[in-house]
Amino acid sequence: MTTRLIAVLIAGIFAGASASALAQSNKIWISVGDAAYAQLQKAAPQAVARESRATLAGQEKIHLVEVDERQMLALSAAVHRELHRCGGFMFHASEAAGIAALTPSKTRTTLAGLAAARPSYAIDQQSVVNPMLAQMQASNIGQTIIDMSSYANRYYTTNNGVNASNWLKQRWTTMAAGRSDIAVTQYTHSAYPQKSVILTITGTDNPNEVVVLGGHLDSINQAGTSETTKAPGADDDASGIATLTETMRVLLASDYRPERTIELMAYAAEEVGLRGSLSIARDFKKHGVRVVGALQLDMTNYQGSDKDIWLMKDFTSAPQNTFVTQLIDTYVGATWGMDACGYACSDHASWFRAGVPASMPFESRMKERNMSIHTADDTLELSRNNADHAVKFAKLGAAYAIEMAKGELGGPPIAATHADQSGGRWKLLAALAGLLVLAGALLRRR
Repeated sequence: MTTRLIAVLIAGIFAGASASALAQSNKIWISVGDAAYAQLQKAAPQAVARESRATLAGQEKIHLVEVDERQMLALSAAVHRELHRCGGFMFHASEAAGIAALTPSKTRTTLAGLAAARPSYAIDQQSVVNPMLAQMQASNIGQTIIDMSSYANRYYTTNNGVNASNWLKQRWTTMAAGRSDIAVTQYTHSAYPQKSVILTITGTDNPNEVVVLGGHLDSINQAGTSETTKAPGADDDASGIATLTETMRVLLASDYRPERTIELMAYAAEEVGLRGSLSIARDFKKHGVRVVGALQLDMTNYQGSDKDIWLMKDFTSAPQNTFVTQLIDTYVGATWGMDACGYACSDHASWFRAGVPASMPFESRMKERNMSIHTADDTLELSRNNADHAVKFAKLGAAYAIEMAKGELGGPPIAATHADQSGGRWKLLAALAGLLVLAGALLRRR
């Protein structure tokens, strides 16, 4: 385990040192599902698939295509307008990387090995979860949505996008003050300036097993991507980040100590092909980090359908989805249904691709979602200036974190690492402490 930790640390330290060839090219490789590919061909007939492969589940054939930024934005708009869903494509650093990602045999091998790694999904933490549920406050979620949507935009290449990441890191750091078992870090992505933000609560008994809860911190307006383009992204996805933040606040206020490590992640660059989460999931997989489950909160505060919470059933884990519905029935008391969002609709797809059981609870049926996302009109006003709907997802997030990670209230603190540019933070041997402190100091001076 020590070798893996050192490798992740070094990878994080040097991630920002090299410039990617992608940053100097106007074209990128993406993979899209059948429906999105049809929309792409309407918008850009010259964009022809280089490779097409069947998926593991047989849900959609996946196509590898090279596009420029204009075509990418046109595709995003078409998926939003015509298919009534989000995303629809996944970024790849090269043609070879895209072909490798489309190879189903590797995915089958990874998923086949999950049976031994998957938690039991037993629901037995009522004494820990129930006292926390009444502490969830819609006003806190609403204020975080307001704070994040106050930036002109949070696009992954703008100064506003960078500043939003820095603000969130400081916010989470302040909230976690006094807990030596918690580290808040930023994950550097070499090809663009916006950083992902990760809060880690180190597990007491099984720190090498990780439970991930995530959302994305970036926003986009399909009309433009300049510094001054208005893309408040209140629902997409300030609501998800605000929901995670309230979940975390209640866990910390209750002095919760998990047995497994919990990682709360605010991903950069989701709106342009899931780039932030793909990098992190790939890094974790490369270094043998055992992620036992991932929950994605992307849009939680617009109640557009007759039921409260909708679980996406495609490109997710059926056993974990069943577990999530049981959590809703046991703890949230909300109504729920099943829906589909297509290939690569949000960051859960990055973890699913890496072989991790992943789920995505959503605010409405996909076809009845907030139609003002990706515009200047995605504001809290569309949710009647409150975050009442998002509270249901905060409760679900807390229940998922605790039932997956187990643990107890109170207990002795556990030392955690604070490597500011690393993608992973776990309990290290005492001999590494000096190296980590020095590395962090050097990085802050860069």
